[in-house]
Amino acid sequence: MPSIRLYRAPPRRQRGAALYVALIMLILLALLGLVGMQVTGMQERMSANYGRVSTAFQNAEALARQRETAIRTALYAGGGTFQADEELCSTTYDPSTWANAAASDSATHIRRIDKCVPASSLVVGGKKNEDTGNIYQVSALRGDLDANAGASAAVDTIFIP
Repeated sequence: MPSIRLYRAPPRRQRGAALYVALIMLILLALLGLVGMQVTGMQERMSANYGRVSTAFQNAEALARQRETAIRTALYAGGGTFQADEELCSTTYDPSTWANAAASDSATHIRRIDKCVPASSLVVGGKKNEDTGNIYQVSALRGDLDANAGASAAVDTIFIP
């Protein structure tokens, strides 16, 4: 009986092509991993910045509402008068210029504007809304209250108490 060989003899001219293909595939996977890490890092920074800007906007909105409450309290519970930062009509006021020039990241500017706009509440013999002699423009600037972040937002509202 002839004997049966259980193994094959290796080919004589092996050149290692599988090794090169495997190394190239590993390099490509490593590059994909690096790009994925960079994209993830960028998205993390973007979401952190969005959170800071959102917090700054909410803080500015809260500051504006506090000033509006102070105006309402002064007019109705405090004797009927409120002294705004700017009582006379000024056409040179710009909220964005004011916000850029503010020395602090938490500031407000209130100006009385009912004398600036010639308007009437009379419409065909009847009043459309309540007659008021007080119309205020409330500008509020506030940061996100994080010392390292530096995000700030400005809110400009018209308030009729």
